[in-house]
Amino acid sequence: MNILAFESSCDETAAAVVRDGRQVLSDAILSQADMHAVYGGVVPEIASRKHVEAIAGLADKALADAGLRKTDVDAVAVTYGPGLIGALLVGVNFAKSAALALGRPLIPVHHLRGHIAANYIAFPELEPPFLALCISGGNSMIVDVRDYTDMTIMGATRDDAAGECFDKIARVLGLPYPGGKPMQELARGGGDGKYPLPRAKVAGNPLDMSFSGLKTAAVNLIHNAGQKGEALDRSSLAASVAAAISEELVPRAIEAARRQGRRVLAAAGGVAANERIRGDLERACRDNGIRLYLPPLRLCGDNGAMIGAQAYYEYQAGVRGDASLNAYANLEI
Repeated sequence: MNILAFESSCDETAAAVVRDGRQVLSDAILSQADMHAVYGGVVPEIASRKHVEAIAGLADKALADAGLRKTDVDAVAVTYGPGLIGALLVGVNFAKSAALALGRPLIPVHHLRGHIAANYIAFPELEPPFLALCISGGNSMIVDVRDYTDMTIMGATRDDAAGECFDKIARVLGLPYPGGKPMQELARGGGDGKYPLPRAKVAGNPLDMSFSGLKTAAVNLIHNAGQKGEALDRSSLAASVAAAISEELVPRAIEAARRQGRRVLAAAGGVAANERIRGDLERACRDNGIRLYLPPLRLCGDNGAMIGAQAYYEYQAGVRGDASLNAYANLEI
């Protein structure tokens, strides 16, 4: 089954063709990161307009790269939430038009389910049930994946996401957007114990997370050093931030796996590319007898292939969209 899939939830426009949920025939991505870097973050209106300009050409490219004609497409899939509403609407409306024109089924896909499904592409042997740590610029949550379309949130951030924390601190440090990679590179020269930063505990659910206090503490530390004319060890601060974020994420993921009796853990999302978090996950899973799946870096960020992968299983579960399909800025997994 050949699925033509679209992803436009933030600042990447992506189109891909995926066969039977596991084989990627093509994956065309156009990033707007350089454009938004001027503003220190994504400007929703600009993102939406650029999606409009790019999506038709990317659809043609995805088909050409896959060596397929339009008539070879068996279904059309699209991210319909969560994300920037204007950006999502571009993808949703284009996908609805494509499905109608081709006379093919339309499959709506949750963005985070797509991130989890990126692991199916990288690891064909992976099958539910397993635990997933979903960490990105907009979301941070621990998900129990009972089946391909049966998922339950065990813990989530109460405020900022881990990726947002990296981005906002990077901006105050004068680093380029997106901040994850520059923060990682800066951290390599520092020590993670120099600056004591808070680790949150959330009343009511110990698996829930909070990153707003960490972000505020780091930003205040930077501003106070500047106001007092004190030297700031930028590398050590970046390393301390990465350690604090990792120490909120990794122990909770391990505890969630213990509670559910899961012996398999998969990471997903853009923040899963962070080398500190990847290293801590590897050590923690090894120490606790848990098999870890870490997607390759190219599949951590937003892409169309992950949407096509998850769409195959949504289709098997009977999920269909029609002309009334809408986009949602917030959407339960």
